[in-house]
Amino acid sequence: MKRKEIMAVYKAGPEAVIKLISSMLDQIAELKERIKVLEDRLSKNSTNSSKPPSTDWPTKKRSLRKKSSRSPGGQKGHSGHNLKMVEVLVYTRVHKVSTCSKCGSCLKDTLPTGNRKRQVFDLPPIKVEVIEHRAEEKICPHCGHKNKASFPVDVSQPTQYGTCIKAILTYLNQYQLLPYERTSELFYDLFGIGLSAATIAGANRVCFEALKPYEDKIKDKITTSPVVHFDETGLYVDGSRWWLHVASTDNLTYYAVHPRRGKAATEDIDILPNFYGTAVHDFWNTYFKYKFSHALCNVHHLWELKAIDECYSQKWAIDMADLLLEIKKTVDKKRPVTNKLEQDKIGSFKERYDKIIKGGLAENPPAKVRGGPKKRGRKRKSKAKNLLCRLKEHWRETLAFMYDFEIPLDNSQAERDIRMVKVQQKISDTFRSVNGVKTFCRIRGHISTARKNSLSVIDAIQAAFEGNPFIVVPTES
Repeated sequence: MKRKEIMAVYKAGPEAVIKLISSMLDQIAELKERIKVLEDRLSKNSTNSSKPPSTDWPTKKRSLRKKSSRSPGGQKGHSGHNLKMVEVLVYTRVHKVSTCSKCGSCLKDTLPTGNRKRQVFDLPPIKVEVIEHRAEEKICPHCGHKNKASFPVDVSQPTQYGTCIKAILTYLNQYQLLPYERTSELFYDLFGIGLSAATIAGANRVCFEALKPYEDKIKDKITTSPVVHFDETGLYVDGSRWWLHVASTDNLTYYAVHPRRGKAATEDIDILPNFYGTAVHDFWNTYFKYKFSHALCNVHHLWELKAIDECYSQKWAIDMADLLLEIKKTVDKKRPVTNKLEQDKIGSFKERYDKIIKGGLAENPPAKVRGGPKKRGRKRKSKAKNLLCRLKEHWRETLAFMYDFEIPLDNSQAERDIRMVKVQQKISDTFRSVNGVKTFCRIRGHISTARKNSLSVIDAIQAAFEGNPFIVVPTES
């Protein structure tokens, strides 16, 4: 305000001054709240939020991981993975002694008394084999009918690439995430074959079609699994915002893309409507629209608790983080010998949990209502108050891992399964078409499931080209 305006208020009397000061105090409070929100946003990094490490400023950060007593590298007593000599050899190269290194005598006709061995592991020159298929034609000497032998089903063109080459193309492009051009360059350097982008895309398309029944079986198995991890993330398709949804277990992965994030997407994907187990997720509201059991990701809670400690210096946040990690340590210790904690132990942990929540609410009392014009809508709660309310209302979902040892502490499984899709997004910026992103998701789901079941990725992809992708489906989910 200008001096003249202030003097005018002063001359108007005490009530006008009180009204002005009250209005200014309200503005100051709003600005302080806004500054705190902006400071909290700047203070977030990969250790106290779900932001990726690539967005962090180059400053020293405190990780959620606790320091271990073990030294870096291989631990004492571990077997190691060094090369070992083999008995069966392709060929042997003998290095002969022809002269004495001391007196120079000729030793060509002297029999050796022994030898020392060293083995070199290497690849032979890689060459592409061309197999020519010839279908015989015969004329019957009795009736004169011309008979023709049939080519194999997968041999449909005068010249074509075999399943092994197609599998390697898809492996490099869809698993190792090499762009079309670099995949083509690698093939030329290794095999002397020049390939076009259309050839690589065609191999991916064939693999995509072959995996359709396999993907349906994976979806059915996930739907009937007792514990499933769910997550979603944004991606771009032809410049437009889409959403990738993942449903996974420790041995199965299913991806789906949809232009929507909410219930319209989950209904179309059709896993959640038919799921009756426990869904592990990160408190996205859409999941709570379904009546199955829920388990919340406590790594997200640990991130938020760390941020509250760093931004607000509230002791309850550290106490809650320590309690969650203590429960996990107790559960991990008991898991090899039993599938549940003793009731008195559960009661003790729950009592401490409630006490910490009560203390946190005392540190975050309801905001005082100031005078002046009322604003529409609910008053914004602080980050600390929001988390406290969530932990209080959803205590069962937060502590689900304490009551059922089959439920993990966090949703890291879904986070890991979604990570490589984000890497692909960083490489290519956007998927060029809807068909392209659907192809990527189906093949990546196949690859992820193969890896979870300790199967060779190339073998799993080649099996799909050969019409037998079901080898990667485990017998038990």
